[in-house]
Amino acid sequence: MSSAAITLEAAIARHLVHLKVGGFTAATQETRAWILGLFRHWAEERGVVLLAEVTPELIARYQRHLSQHRKEDGQPLASRTQRTRLMALRMFGRWVRREKLLETDPAAALVMPRVGQALPKAWLSAAQTEAVLALPKVEGSRRPAPALRDRAIMETLYSTGLRRLEVSRLTAADVDFAGGVVLVRQGKGRKDRVVAIGERALLWLGKYLAEARPKLAKPGDEAGPLFVTEKGGPLTGKYISAMVTRYVARSGLGKVGSCHLFRHTCATLMLEHGADIRHVQEQLGHACLQTTQIYTHVSIRKLKEVHAATHPGAALSPRPAIEPSSSSQHALPAGNQ
Repeated sequence: MSSAAITLEAAIARHLVHLKVGGFTAATQETRAWILGLFRHWAEERGVVLLAEVTPELIARYQRHLSQHRKEDGQPLASRTQRTRLMALRMFGRWVRREKLLETDPAAALVMPRVGQALPKAWLSAAQTEAVLALPKVEGSRRPAPALRDRAIMETLYSTGLRRLEVSRLTAADVDFAGGVVLVRQGKGRKDRVVAIGERALLWLGKYLAEARPKLAKPGDEAGPLFVTEKGGPLTGKYISAMVTRYVARSGLGKVGSCHLFRHTCATLMLEHGADIRHVQEQLGHACLQTTQIYTHVSIRKLKEVHAATHPGAALSPRPAIEPSSSSQHALPAGNQ
């Protein structure tokens, strides 16, 4: 089949094989397939079936479609969502050109939407976190093993700030109980890292391994995933998200969120209690310090307290002026008095 006769569907299928052979993660392959599938269906609805019919003008129309599209709730697609979909299209265009399926890259002229650094939508105070953590009924429950597993998962999320997929991939061997650390294998960006985990989370993990996992896991699966379903299978990221979402909703705190809610909470509370931002960066596995800096804006409570206590114009009633002591006057260099 000549390159002129290849369909858009076939080209996308070949591109996905290229990603698999190139060692891209399964999550990336799945996401890319979904995004390019959306574009293909949109193009076919407009009579575009062949790859050769995918022109810069068609790509520009698709970008306008994304910017004007409204979700079921009437809200537009977020700039980050538009950028993610267009980036997949840009990568596809480059591959098409490199493979000589087209003479030119139809997505070469794409201008990516600018994406701001948004603050986390929600996080929990320490007291609110304790309220959520206490919801799994470990004692007196008819299903104590799943409840104990859920508590251990949320304690791990809160203590480490791990992403949901990172938690789902943990094994018992990845937890160093003596050293108080967890080995995260193939985290975001396919990088391994070691993070700290607190004594309380380790206590719940130890309790789960001793009392709950043997009842949930299949016989001989000691080296398998740390957290398993009630049928002994591995927990997926979506499963963990749905579980955490249910507990957050049941808490009655008026918060909406899942695993990233615990991740935001971990980072925010560490900074509020004096952690260095670079240590938080290492804990969260951020490649760029700028990503971690959003939490310095979130953890503003301490700054407000200091501002209220020290700024002369912060209170409604003016504070009495404090005269500098003679010793402090003599301490100033002559040129600065």
